[in-house]
This record gives sequence, C-alpha cells and structure tokens, in this order.
Amino acid sequence: MVREEVGLQNKLISEFIGTFLLVLTVTCHLLNGGGVFAGLSIAAILMVMIYALGDVSGAHFNPAVTVAISLSNQQKWITSLYYIIVQLLAGVAGGLIGTNIFGHAANLAPKPGFTWPQAAGAEILYTFMLCFVVLNTACCRANAGNQYFGLAIGFVIVAGAYGAGNISGGCFNPAVAFGIDASSAKLGFGWSVAYTGYELIGAAAAALLYKTVRPEEFTAGQKGGIFEKLVSEFLGTYFLVLTVGLNVLTGSAGAAFSIAASLMCMIYALGSVSGGHFNPAVTLSILFAGRSKISSQDALYYIGAQLLGGVLGAMTYRGMVHPSKRSFPLAPSNDWVTIGLAEFIFTFVLCYVVLAVATTRNASKDMFGLAIGSCVTVGGLAIGKVSGGSLNPAVSIGVDMIHALDTPAHKFVESLAYTSFEVLGAGAAALVFTNTHVDEYIKK
Repeated sequence: MVREEVGLQNKLISEFIGTFLLVLTVTCHLLNGGGVFAGLSIAAILMVMIYALGDVSGAHFNPAVTVAISLSNQQKWITSLYYIIVQLLAGVAGGLIGTNIFGHAANLAPKPGFTWPQAAGAEILYTFMLCFVVLNTACCRANAGNQYFGLAIGFVIVAGAYGAGNISGGCFNPAVAFGIDASSAKLGFGWSVAYTGYELIGAAAAALLYKTVRPEEFTAGQKGGIFEKLVSEFLGTYFLVLTVGLNVLTGSAGAAFSIAASLMCMIYALGSVSGGHFNPAVTLSILFAGRSKISSQDALYYIGAQLLGGVLGAMTYRGMVHPSKRSFPLAPSNDWVTIGLAEFIFTFVLCYVVLAVATTRNASKDMFGLAIGSCVTVGGLAIGKVSGGSLNPAVSIGVDMIHALDTPAHKFVESLAYTSFEVLGAGAAALVFTNTHVDEYIKK
C-alpha cells in the first residue's frame, strides 16, 4: 500500500530507481553470458526493489504493469503516463550504462531458430502472468496486508526466464525492451516496438481476467462462485504445464526452479479464489482428508478445469517451439517400478504439505505458496531423471496427450500409469494427515 503522504515527484524517483536497477541487471546478464542463475538474479533485484519501494510508488517498474493497474481502475491514467515516461527513460539509462560497463552491446530479437509469432507468444503469456500476479497479490482487497507480494511478483521472472526466455529473450517489460534496443541501436533498432505491443496485449488480458476471477473488486456486494474458482484452477494449471513444456523443450538448465516458481506465484495470486490446487491429486487429497474443505461435486469440477488447463497448456508449448521438437515422452526411463515409487513418494510430499500448510486452522498466512512450490523444486531435482517429476495428473495427461499426437506409435498409456501413482500418493497423504493432525478433526 502506497503511503498517502508520498507526492508524485517521490513516486517518480522511486519508479526510476527500481526500473533502472532492473534493466541494468538484465543488461549485465545479457552481456556477460547469463549463466544458470541469471533468471534468479533478475527476479531477485525485482523482488528486493518491490519490497524497498512498494510503499512509495507501488513499485511497478514496468509500463505493462502500470497499464494493467490503470485498466483495473487502481490508478489514474495521467499518473500512469508519468510513470511510463520515467520507466522508459530509466530503462534506456540502465541499458546504456550496462553496455558501457562491458564495452559492447547485444541486440534485442527472438532467439536463433524462433520466429516472431513464437516470441510474441512468449512475451504475451508471461507478461500476462506477471501483471496478473501483481494485480492479485498487490492490488486486491482479499490479499491486503500480505507479506508475500514481492516474492510472488519477482519470481514470475524465474518462471518465465528459463523457458520462455529461450524463445524471446524474456523481457516481459517495455522498459527492458527499449533499454536493450536503445543501447544496441548501432546493431539495429525496432524489435522493442514489437515487443512492447506484445507486452501490452498481455497486460490488457491480465486486467480482463483479474476482473473475471475477482468480481467483488469491481461491484460492491458481488461475490465470486464456482465459475470464478474454475477459471482460477484452469489458469493456474495452464501456466504450470506451459512452463513445464517450455523448460523441457528448450533445454533449460533451471527447469525445476522455473516450474516451482510458476506454481508458487499462481498459488499466491489465486489461492484466495479457489484454494490454488492446480493439480487433481491435490484436489483429491483435500477431498479424502475430509473436514468439508471441498465437496465431491466441486472436486469433480476442479479436476475437469485442471485437466483442460493441462491439455491446452501442452498445446500452447507445442506451438511455441520448432516443429522438429514439439513434444517429449512423459517417462525418461522404462523402469516402471522405480517410476511408480518416485511419483508416489513425491506426490505424497506435495499433497501432504498442501494439507498441512494451506488447509489447517492455523494455516500459514504468508509462506504457504513458497512451501508448496518448493515441493516441486525438491521433486524435480530429486527424481527428474527417474520419472520427470510430474507429481500431477494434469501435467502427466497434458504432456502425454501432446506426445501421442506427434508420435503415432505412442499408445497414450504412460499418463494413465502416472495418474494411478499420483492418486495413490494423494490418498496416502490424506491418510497420514488424519493421523498427524488429529486436532483438525476435533470440533471447537
């Protein structure tokens, strides 16, 4: 929440500082070869500056975010115009100083082997995700007073940088695009204009979907129901599966972190709408654990929305990569005993943590998303080479269905086996939870 006594001049100084440091960090990584932790570094500078300056200007540091906020009636357009001008100037300054530090420049363009429609898809989708998370964690009344907003917003960059970044470069921000393009103008200029267009489309879509899932923010007395919950479950699962596919197909070195970040950020954004399950196994574990947290009918609806999101997410990543490599097999090995054991155990971990940190009377108010997302980091790193670390029937079915389209000999049975292992893990989590959290079943 921005402090009331802060004047426009102070806000603009805040926006300049945050945007300048963000673009400078991006430029430095672009020119020093990046490395495995480049996405994490960029996410970190965004996160810390949001926490440092959020109560001064709102910490947009991105014209697309500013536009999404104005489209959602959170800020006057004249103020937003000043913000955007300052952000663009800061972006150019950050890009120029970065190139001066390293003594050379790098041009802005889609990565080799990718076309403008593929880059457009990457920029639209992950700018949407960034703006959508901002609106839901930093602007809506339902999440007022939370302490996770900076973490959630910053780590959208981790989600997008490692998969989509290998396609478009991963700007998700017109100030970043103009900063890089202006600092490398001698190598060619123009992609920043196109990227800005893509990013503004993502911002507008984020504002529209924000109004869809949170009607109470715009109409007094109105409250969301099952429709809003299903849209929420669809969106979270869609971005999770999309991020999985882009990381795998582009050979990302930070896949486990990126996939976990996509889950964490969308849980923080939509947890107060639907609970942020994004996984049929999680929904079943909550149903199995009782306490009337979800009805059988709603659980069925949730699973339908999740499976639809998973399949469409897989169809989307299929269209964003080279035709020669549009899908991948679900199982990296043929040892089904090992695969089954791995998926069972780490789906159990994920579902048990959800039950313990997000559904209890004393549920964590700020750390629940980080705890749940970290289960995916653990699973991805621990068993990624054994089973791929799906831990989610929506992921398993989406990935397997798209692979079946590209591989006629594929029988589409792997995902059925994976789903069985994952559902068993969900059931085991519910069983253990009833024995470790007995106080949850005592009426008070």
